[in-house]
Amino acid sequence: MENPFLVAVVTVVIIAASAFFVAVEFALMAAKKHRLEDAAATSRSARAALRSSSELTVLLAGSQLGITISVLALGATTKPAVHHWLTPLFEDWGVALWLADVAGFVLALIVVTFLHLVVGEMAPKSWAIAHPERSATLLAIPMRGFMWLTRPLLRALNESANWCLRRVGVDPTDEMGAGQDTAGLRELVEHSANVGALDASYSTQLSGALELETLTLGDLLRATVPTAVPEGARVRDVQAASRRTGHLRILVGPPERPVGVVHVRDTLDEDEAGPIAPLARPVLSLPSTTTVYAALARMRESSNQLAVVTEPADPDRVRGLVTIADLLTRLFPLRAEPVPVPATT
Repeated sequence: MENPFLVAVVTVVIIAASAFFVAVEFALMAAKKHRLEDAAATSRSARAALRSSSELTVLLAGSQLGITISVLALGATTKPAVHHWLTPLFEDWGVALWLADVAGFVLALIVVTFLHLVVGEMAPKSWAIAHPERSATLLAIPMRGFMWLTRPLLRALNESANWCLRRVGVDPTDEMGAGQDTAGLRELVEHSANVGALDASYSTQLSGALELETLTLGDLLRATVPTAVPEGARVRDVQAASRRTGHLRILVGPPERPVGVVHVRDTLDEDEAGPIAPLARPVLSLPSTTTVYAALARMRESSNQLAVVTEPADPDRVRGLVTIADLLTRLFPLRAEPVPVPATT
């Protein structure tokens, strides 16, 4: 290829292709999946990026294949052309033919390697890492097209790599792990507190939050008889029970097997002699083995401020009650001393 303009165009195209595959690889590695999920509601490109992140090993195989092809193409076109131009130049300077050929080869290799490393790899890598979600979204659709065209080859390459990993005892995965696990975060908090990088009060609060994944409702309850009124009780009975105990939510039915719960607020505009059955709401029941973290999620999803804690072996037998306020006491120990969650409300 002796036409300098044609060589320049081909070189730019090859380096641009290499930069594209490098940027795709690092963008999907650095992008936060939850941000892509937020953008996927309104962006087709974000949905494409999200699909690629769910089959990361295939995408990486595609990126590596594209980079390899680009490197080989650059070595097959640009490098020989630059070598061909430089060798006569050195000969004109009076250098021996063999030495001119060697000098042209080395200099051509340096020029091509510099262009590929700096322009085709390092620059797009830095851009993708600096703007991961933006670059992943921008490049997702053309990369999906390349993966569609080469998917049989990519799957074969990926399966071959996975086979090699299994032979050495490594379990391959298609998705990147998201963040730290609870144990890692707990160790990080403890270390930060020990070296003085984290105030002790904040360390206590963060440790309490991390405990919510393992701390169960049964660990917090203490034996107490819940406040309840009979199924046939009247509004006055609920109000009297609230005044006597200070609780706003009163169980309806036997304390061991309640059939509903009524908030005293709902009785304020009712006739004192009226029945409470129309005011009662279904009871949210959670086994005592439920973690505090899961309990908070269930109560939020069901819009319940109170949950009945039951025995795992006997779902109809009530051990006690918990409220959102009780659970948040464990989450924010700076605002309230951590105390066992009362079994009544």
